[in-house]
Amino acid sequence: MQPSTIRSIQAQPITAEAFRPFGQLIQASPDGKGFDRDDAQLYLEEGIPRFYIMRLQHRGRKFHKITRHQQCTQCLGSLEGKEWLIVVAPPGESVSPALSDLRAFRIPGNCFIKLEIGTWHAGPYFDDEIVDFYNLELSDTNLVDHDTCNLRLDYGVEFEIT
Repeated sequence: MQPSTIRSIQAQPITAEAFRPFGQLIQASPDGKGFDRDDAQLYLEEGIPRFYIMRLQHRGRKFHKITRHQQCTQCLGSLEGKEWLIVVAPPGESVSPALSDLRAFRIPGNCFIKLEIGTWHAGPYFDDEIVDFYNLELSDTNLVDHDTCNLRLDYGVEFEIT
């Protein structure tokens, strides 16, 4: 295996508009507001939904793998108001995302994201030692719907989020 090149990817603050090609940014709304397009538009019909708290330990900001789920949407958000990072690429038919399509986002701890079916994602990443995340996906997503691209093997690159 040949050595990989480390590329930097700049994280931008998340906005609903910037994140739209990859999913939805979900923010607080007043109690009693009716369901509308600003609410998470979920697809969980292919199995049993699983909503759980996922504890992750500090993983740094470097990555060389990116994953997608093609049978469901996925929602992620941090607990305790902790900021975090994610890298995404839009859904597509290809077996790997185009490197030029990768986008990094800085996500505050007062919202969550919904990833569209097939959205490539690497993360969550964060600077804290431990962060708990709520995660909504299917009960078997990580067993039967976990399509991963190894960027180091496919492209000879790794990324570091700055």
